[in-house]
Amino acid sequence: MSVPEQRAERSGRRWSGGRWPGRQGPVVAVVALGGALGACARYWASLIWTTPPGGFPWTTLLVNVVGCAVIGVFMAVVSEVRSVHRLVRPFFGTGVLGGFTTFSTYAVDIERLVDTGRTRAGVAYLGLTLLAALAAVWSAVWLTRRVLAWRQP
Repeated sequence: MSVPEQRAERSGRRWSGGRWPGRQGPVVAVVALGGALGACARYWASLIWTTPPGGFPWTTLLVNVVGCAVIGVFMAVVSEVRSVHRLVRPFFGTGVLGGFTTFSTYAVDIERLVDTGRTRAGVAYLGLTLLAALAAVWSAVWLTRRVLAWRQP
């Protein structure tokens, strides 16, 4: 029995032989489409702001921080708007922003810095990314909520 068949059996739904049970097909499709768009945007950013060999990965840092700020704005807006289509969050939040931001490149960048003897830079990059990303999402949510409250009649 395949994994989808096992899951369908456990949930009490019948596996429909190659089709996603329930309403998951469109969600998977929009996440994939959004992920492709986000990854293309990240790749474009890496072409515009290249990191020289052995250089500090400023582009990856910027992409991750900007992505966190955008997800903060997005989630604050979506949480205030009750009539958002059910595919908006998976498309933009999980797909586009999940494809745009990158944990794997961040990890590889840290490894490269450490492997080339720049351990301090690697540790600084690790900490700076975490702090800047968290600060970006928190600040974006806070500011967006203030703007939305100010715009309310």
